[in-house]
Amino acid sequence: MTAIISQPEISKSQVDTRHGVILYVEDVSVSFDGFKALNDLNLYIKKGELRCLIGANGAGKTTLMDVITGKTRPDTGKVNFGQQINLLELSEADIARAGIGRKFQKPTVFEFLTVFENIELSLAGDKGIWRALVHKLSSEQQDKIEQILLTIGLNKQTAVLAGALSHGQKQWLEIGMLLAAEPQLLLVDEPVAGMTAQETERTAELLTSLAGEHSVVVVEHDMAFVRSIARTVTVLHQGTVLAEGRMDQIQSNPQVIQVYLGEDQG
Repeated sequence: MTAIISQPEISKSQVDTRHGVILYVEDVSVSFDGFKALNDLNLYIKKGELRCLIGANGAGKTTLMDVITGKTRPDTGKVNFGQQINLLELSEADIARAGIGRKFQKPTVFEFLTVFENIELSLAGDKGIWRALVHKLSSEQQDKIEQILLTIGLNKQTAVLAGALSHGQKQWLEIGMLLAAEPQLLLVDEPVAGMTAQETERTAELLTSLAGEHSVVVVEHDMAFVRSIARTVTVLHQGTVLAEGRMDQIQSNPQVIQVYLGEDQG
């Protein structure tokens, strides 16, 4: 594995999106023991867009997210955040600080803290839990937390322990924790797995509302949910992009129907 050289801390204002693109993934390949998880993959995410990423198990979705966030280093290719920030030169922590937030399928919240404290802790950076919780919030920070709680629909559960929340509410709380770090790009992995129909509908509304101010990439298997939020859909197959376009174009694409959608295209 290539050693990562420590870089000066990158400000979010340094992300150059003058050409309208916030993420460039170009000719990226990743192999694991001879298996090509990604194969000369190209992907471009526009600033402020909501992109859905679909594909069968093993298509390369998780590996792609791992490459973008620095967890996996590709064998070949380029990954840039905006025009000038080379993500392959940064550590996972530096990538997060640069403005890329990732939410995994299983929610990871601090169950012994309240909803408010979870968001508060996410504002704290590297202060640590105890120091963060005894730190007095400024009025600006207080307002920011309250706005996030309103956005994620948990403004009436501020004093509730995170462990007492429903599965869907924990997912929203984790999204709120990411928002506290002010990411420009959000990577969201299977956000509605295990949710009720009502929670799924609310999640669709939440992710749709985040697009514009943020760029959002959603990895999801639930095709009904994808249809409800999709603007542009990218289909991965065997580590490369099989098709890309509007949902109606994807659903009528013969190759996509053959390898992925099958009977679910209706």
